[in-house]
Amino acid sequence: MNRPDDARYRIDDLLRVMQRLRDPEFGCPWDLQQDFSTIVPSTLEEAYELVEAIEHGDFDHVAEELGDLMFQVVFYAQMGQERGLFDFPQIIHTLVDKLVRRHPHVFAGGEIEGLVDGEASVAEVKQSWEAIKRQERAARQQTLALDDIPHALPALSRAQKVQKRAANVGFDWPDAEGAIAKITEELQEVAEARQSSTGDKDRLEDELGDLLFSCVNLVRHSGIDAEAALRRATAKFEGRFNAVEARVHARGDRVEDTRLEALDQLWEAVKREERGDA
Repeated sequence: MNRPDDARYRIDDLLRVMQRLRDPEFGCPWDLQQDFSTIVPSTLEEAYELVEAIEHGDFDHVAEELGDLMFQVVFYAQMGQERGLFDFPQIIHTLVDKLVRRHPHVFAGGEIEGLVDGEASVAEVKQSWEAIKRQERAARQQTLALDDIPHALPALSRAQKVQKRAANVGFDWPDAEGAIAKITEELQEVAEARQSSTGDKDRLEDELGDLLFSCVNLVRHSGIDAEAALRRATAKFEGRFNAVEARVHARGDRVEDTRLEALDQLWEAVKREERGDA
């Protein structure tokens, strides 16, 4: 089909492409082999690639990565339709219905064009949001506060979400000082586990996990996203280490053959340059 240069593909074209890819007779062999479970890794990978593009300010690729992620949704929709489970219009209906239901401060009377008099504060919106989600969990017979938190979330993100949900029902430190004190306590327990004569690795793992969980609590109380904070710290370390390695290579040496003291000196030099002290 010939298209004018200025003509843009639409969502219907994307859905048709997906149908063609899954056509039993003329489709793509790889796409035909896939099912819900086999494309989950691709879904996660596409989500992380989108996050990376956003974090690097690479907006030339953000639209492309969003498209890749949307393709995952369309893929699931096509497989759901083939099995008579759901289809793309149902996905859209469920999403819009949920958004309107969860934003009564925007959509008066549950209508998309319904206008609400007055303005709600962010705190009121969050309180209403959590109340509505509690009602939804109750309708699904999920009576416990933590029932619907996905186990497949990255551990750091899940820890923060679990803590936040517990805090919403009143189980939380009153301020960050309690979280700091808990970290000090957990550090002592880690030290004791490391010094244990039994060398119980299971106990050490348990105590280290408690320490990490307590650190997430402090991050949350500080109003910071734990996952974003750790990604930032890791990226900072990566940049500094790459700079150290580059300097070692410029001398004609290898990092693994360089004494730790020399590497530390290079590390501190890189940090001084970052601060503008050099």
